[in-house]
Amino acid sequence: MKNGLNTFNTKVMKKQLLKIGTSFLVLVILLQSCKIPTITSRNPKDFLSQKYSNITSFDTQNVVQKNWKLFYQDENLVQLIDYAIQNNQELQIFSQEIAINQFEIQARKGEYLPFVNWATGLGLEKESQYTKLGAVEENVEYEEGKHFPKPMPDMNLGLNFRWEIDIWKKLRNAKKAAQMKYLASNEGRNFLVTRLVSEIAENYYELIALDILLQTIEENIEIQKQALKIIKEQKIASKVSQLAVNRFEAQLLKTQNLKYQVLNRIIESENRIHFLLGRNPQPIPRSSNTFWNTVNSSIFIGSPQQLLVNRPDIQRALYEMKATELEVLVARAEFYPSLGVNLLAGIQSFDPTVMFSPHAFLFRFISDLTGPLINKNKIKANYYTANAKQIQAVLEYEKTCLNAYLEVQNQLSFLNNFAKSYQTKKQEVEILVQSINIANNLFISARADYLEILLTQTEALFAKLELIEIKLNEWKSKIGLYKALGGGWR
Repeated sequence: MKNGLNTFNTKVMKKQLLKIGTSFLVLVILLQSCKIPTITSRNPKDFLSQKYSNITSFDTQNVVQKNWKLFYQDENLVQLIDYAIQNNQELQIFSQEIAINQFEIQARKGEYLPFVNWATGLGLEKESQYTKLGAVEENVEYEEGKHFPKPMPDMNLGLNFRWEIDIWKKLRNAKKAAQMKYLASNEGRNFLVTRLVSEIAENYYELIALDILLQTIEENIEIQKQALKIIKEQKIASKVSQLAVNRFEAQLLKTQNLKYQVLNRIIESENRIHFLLGRNPQPIPRSSNTFWNTVNSSIFIGSPQQLLVNRPDIQRALYEMKATELEVLVARAEFYPSLGVNLLAGIQSFDPTVMFSPHAFLFRFISDLTGPLINKNKIKANYYTANAKQIQAVLEYEKTCLNAYLEVQNQLSFLNNFAKSYQTKKQEVEILVQSINIANNLFISARADYLEILLTQTEALFAKLELIEIKLNEWKSKIGLYKALGGGWR
């Protein structure tokens, strides 16, 4: 009897050891399946902690806090920008991108909520009498005196409940990532508005500068015609040769050719504005009254850290970086097992008369825990891809911050230097204009050569043209600084 008891105990111990070993093996397999590859993340560098160079005074105020309608005080320009914001095609395309990202949030939100579907079906079925199931149906009565019909109808109506319980926050993080992308697209639109406002302003002032260039050239054409007339009279009086007449005529033709080049540039600038406005060509109202006004170079620029809030492109890069961080967490959660709950409830019967009786009610509840075990190449690739995109987004954010800082530095330098250049060039023009009258008087009194008149006229004309270009660049620098600081979208 003792031998039998020992044998029984040995069998029980073997079974227990087998159960423990099997459980341990299953646990090891599950832990191994949840093992996550090692990745390298990256934190963004700070490029905005340093102050702007060549700035002697510091003020926390910032010009971008002004609405662009207050910054650009030309009424014609304000009307053009207003029209562009409403009708620019690129801006409207981006608005649809925002709507797409908003729908993505709605889709992601629906993924972690329970799914309830309804289903109904109707069918006929007849089993062969020479099968086990057919033989049973032939000889079994489901009620006294009632056999199964041939063929057997099948009618059902029910609800299916499915819910993936988000224990690892995979679905919620996916929704948050979609929200970050939506916010990024909003900031992207703001940045597009900033660019649009500055481009229209730059082209508007360029158009005014071209008008002034054209007027200056036409005035010089009249001056050169008068000079040519004097030279011809001098030739008749045998005081100069035909060479002098030819030189003055060539200069006049060269200046007239400049006029046609400026007319082409005017048409090009007008059409560029029409494209930004999203409309067919039509007259563009403009006034050159304020073009020669002093460009205010004492603009409150604030601190570099304020670019984080004011520049939409930095905000967009920041939101995109946060979205990629959340997407890494989503990809990481794919290595963990997912828990799902399935519930089916409804009615089913082959007899329509008892379809809604309590006995026709059916109910099924299933919960499942599933996780990756073999061939995890896809989820590994997705995880590495998400990590690479996160690093890419960090680098893009760093690049955007550095570019913003350098843009402000450049525009500050441009604005300061163009203001000084304008003053020196203005003095040069004034001297050369005086020199034209002096040269004409000296020539008439035979105290100067005709070449001095030609040279002085040419120098004065091109100095005037350069003065207009410098003034235009001064306006563009002010517009560029406003844009670089993040102005134009408010």
